[in-house]
Amino acid sequence: MKEQMTDTENLLIESLTKQAIQLLQQLIETPSFSSEEDKTATLLEQWFRDHNIPHQRENNNVWAYNQHFDKNKPTILLNSHHDTVRPNGNYTNDPFKAFVKDEKLFGLGSNDAGGCLVSLLATFTYFYAEKQLCYNIVMVASAEEESSGKKGLNSVLPKLKPIDFAIVGEPTLMQLAIAEKGLLVVDVSVKGTAGHAAHPNDDNAIYNALPFIQWFKTYHFERISSTLGAVKMTVTQINAGKQHNVVPATCDFVVDIRVNDLYTNEEILKSIQNELPAQVEVTPRSMHLGASSIAIEHPVVQSGIALGRATYGSPTLSDQAVLTCPSLKLGPGDSTRSHSADEFIYVSEIKEGIALYIKILKGIL
Repeated sequence: MKEQMTDTENLLIESLTKQAIQLLQQLIETPSFSSEEDKTATLLEQWFRDHNIPHQRENNNVWAYNQHFDKNKPTILLNSHHDTVRPNGNYTNDPFKAFVKDEKLFGLGSNDAGGCLVSLLATFTYFYAEKQLCYNIVMVASAEEESSGKKGLNSVLPKLKPIDFAIVGEPTLMQLAIAEKGLLVVDVSVKGTAGHAAHPNDDNAIYNALPFIQWFKTYHFERISSTLGAVKMTVTQINAGKQHNVVPATCDFVVDIRVNDLYTNEEILKSIQNELPAQVEVTPRSMHLGASSIAIEHPVVQSGIALGRATYGSPTLSDQAVLTCPSLKLGPGDSTRSHSADEFIYVSEIKEGIALYIKILKGIL
């Protein structure tokens, strides 16, 4: 497609941007905690109806294809989520009141990931009726991303036509996250012998657990990714004992493991189990949230680089984890604002996001 925008195209982008910001304000003012997104799903359906775009909905996921879908062409997935975490106790604003102050649009989910979602919706709508695209486009507004729920994007993927690559909308300051760490959470249980605290006992489960907690702190996996760095393991929870005068029989702790793109979750788990003695029980909570990446040579990445965008590896998890195709994380907003009190996104970031999404896609469409 041609790179220069006509006056008509610029007016369309301006109109879609205004509508996207209005939709974001509506989404903010409609609570949509994970698995409770039915009302925001209805708002998203209304967007498609207002633009005469046929769409489908299952549970709280809503999706649509471009008008001139061609089964002989590859397909791009545009995806972001409309669920939110619950507001933390440090809010000074009403988290469900959308308002603009100092060019900041405040409200729960404004940054993560409402700004990305409405920007991708506007982008999809911009391209919807184009006849000569090199790719098909499917837009999915997904649910349950924050909870990695069973009725989120993963439940929709089997119903979609084959996807060649994806752009996942998460706040990246519109820089190109070409890789994302996976997540493996394991429960570790170390045994001991229960007894009265007043009597000698050399088999205290808490003391037995200490060297293994230290092992998780100091162990290093050999493969270090050029984009995601090293695998990171962090002990985040520990539980043992019921009362002060009883030595516990078990000490349980939880390890959060951020996996780079050079390992599978299965490899990490097997390595841990091989390194630790058999009496230390290591149980994974799930295995499906793997690392994601896209080649820097991929046309969509090169299109972004040509527009001055930088590449990097992201340490945070998104719906990329359930995709098997190459995927790029890209969106307006700043990841450091996610889940924070008085969450906001700059209005200018949404305007820039829509314009850049369109320009990046024009570079390959």
